[in-house]
Amino acid sequence: MAKGLTTEELDAMTDAELLEKLRDSKKEAFNLRFSAVTHRLEDQGRLKEVRRDIARIYTIKRERELGIRTAPAAE
Repeated sequence: MAKGLTTEELDAMTDAELLEKLRDSKKEAFNLRFSAVTHRLEDQGRLKEVRRDIARIYTIKRERELGIRTAPAAE
């Protein structure tokens, strides 16, 4: 089973939380790519998971812009 984020988890996040998660995922992807180049990357599959998480976040954001999905109500 994948260790990445699920769409249900992402859908439950607010827009601010999505942006924060996107920022963290991009930092992690950068560090993983750097580790891969220097041959220190142990888990090759993690880079693929992070890239897919980033794509999922962008998809959720775009669907919210188009009105396909709705953001959770602010409490």
